[in-house]
Amino acid sequence: MIKRILYLAYYFKELDKSKLNKFLTFASNTTKKSKASIWLDMVRSSITYNISLLEYFNFRFYEISEKEKLTYAGTGYMYEFQLKMNPKETRSVLEDKLTFLKEYGTFVKHSFASLNDLQKDKKTGDRMLSNTSGKIVLKDSRGQCGNGIEVRKSNELNADTLVARLLETSNDFVEEFVVQHSKLMELSPSGLNTIRIITQINKKNEVDILGCRLRITINSPIDNMAAGNIAAPIDEISGKVTGPGVYSDITKKDEYFHPVTGIEIVGFEVPFWPETIKMIKQAALKNVSNKSIGWDIAITNNGAELIEGNHDWCKLLWQLPVKKGLKPVLESYLKA
Repeated sequence: MIKRILYLAYYFKELDKSKLNKFLTFASNTTKKSKASIWLDMVRSSITYNISLLEYFNFRFYEISEKEKLTYAGTGYMYEFQLKMNPKETRSVLEDKLTFLKEYGTFVKHSFASLNDLQKDKKTGDRMLSNTSGKIVLKDSRGQCGNGIEVRKSNELNADTLVARLLETSNDFVEEFVVQHSKLMELSPSGLNTIRIITQINKKNEVDILGCRLRITINSPIDNMAAGNIAAPIDEISGKVTGPGVYSDITKKDEYFHPVTGIEIVGFEVPFWPETIKMIKQAALKNVSNKSIGWDIAITNNGAELIEGNHDWCKLLWQLPVKKGLKPVLESYLKA
């Protein structure tokens, strides 16, 4: 109980109050329950089910049964699960994006360079800026949820101003912009629409796939749900999208057609799917000390490639698109 109270204090500390008020008002209007009763149930549920305060709304705890609530994996549970599966002493390769790109270079096709590399040699900057995509991506090697990412046209910068811009934005490396497959470009051209595949190493040191999701941009250069984008479930066998795109914002309705391009989402078939699954299983076996990884994959006209791997992969991206709690799946890997 003491640990749960400490979690609750953390959730309050990190709370986005404006978002909470927005969700609280929506839930009250939807259920006709008072805000006070929902607030009390939110706090009780946070302690009982080890979820964050906002996850109470994301998972729609205000309208589901106690039995259903037991099936959802929230922040506290995921922290403990991922810490066990990806110990602190081995997860560093996944915490630092630059280290990851070097370690998993076999599965990475786009070029990249650190701020240090660019400062040492202007030719490195010239090479990065002359990539065929005509764009570059500025990132923080330890950034989370797409925060701070900046996409720039190569002709807007030179080797010197590229370094200056990295310093201004507190980013420390640059990547070649990955041009996505033409079918994904038709679906949503505003940003790179990546595939999230979550792998789990089982007790036989084999790779199990816990879920596949398509992240879809909506007038955004990044595809994270936290940035207002949607995600949809992908069938592991066929590579076809099996449900609508969902938001993490509970006030927004599911999208069956892309709201900008009008392309149908359900039934969309991800190109190079068998090759993607094969690649990700090989990547998951490269370092089995990290047993549970959320992989971000780009699909181009030339095939699949890795963007990054996450030791603290998102519980919302995993569960919201399938509209059910998946904690029992994780619990099976904790059993002796």
